[in-house]
Amino acid sequence: MPSLPEILHRTFFRALSLPAPAGQAVLLSYVFDWLHRTPDPWKLATDSYEQDKYRTTLKHLPARPYRRIIDVGCSEGVFTHVLAATYPDAEVIGVDVSERALARARERAPQDGRVRFIRADILTHRSDQRFDLVICSETLYYLGRHERLRRASAQLSELLVPDGVLVAVHPWPEADRLHHYLNSHAALSRLTEQVYTATSRPFAVTVYGTKPATPPS
Repeated sequence: MPSLPEILHRTFFRALSLPAPAGQAVLLSYVFDWLHRTPDPWKLATDSYEQDKYRTTLKHLPARPYRRIIDVGCSEGVFTHVLAATYPDAEVIGVDVSERALARARERAPQDGRVRFIRADILTHRSDQRFDLVICSETLYYLGRHERLRRASAQLSELLVPDGVLVAVHPWPEADRLHHYLNSHAALSRLTEQVYTATSRPFAVTVYGTKPATPPS
């Protein structure tokens, strides 16, 4: 059963989803800039639970080369930098609505341009690039209503190349609701799902794939 603070937290973000998607994106940008008034508000760089979740997520990534990776809802880029270190030959992009968070992420980015951070939101962003690996972790519950989750699922699937991989990581059992539209999206197939309950904050790691490109006849 969710705690009262969690219920109020979710209710607040559902209220933010009442405007049109572009308006919601503006509101979320203001909220997350405020939350990032102090560095690393969720202790993503130091909390042992978060570090274990990063290691667990990496374990679930299919073993293959990834040329382009995008981390959607990257905050200050802690896991984005982990991905860049794990896949040193990949171009890695972190995306978030908070410019304040992204400024801190950029301070730690290498100077070779391989790791970049872009201010954008999951509901309205249109990327010219497609990615071999898309990460969406601890992000979907901020979008509120089911219609927004459906839209976000479509947006995430459009970021993928044929035979690409999408990994969604969210609290359990809430992940069952948050991943519903990913599970039912025509372009995605759920490859694996693992639920971790032996922790104070259970979570699920769900891996999706897109169909390989059809060879020309």
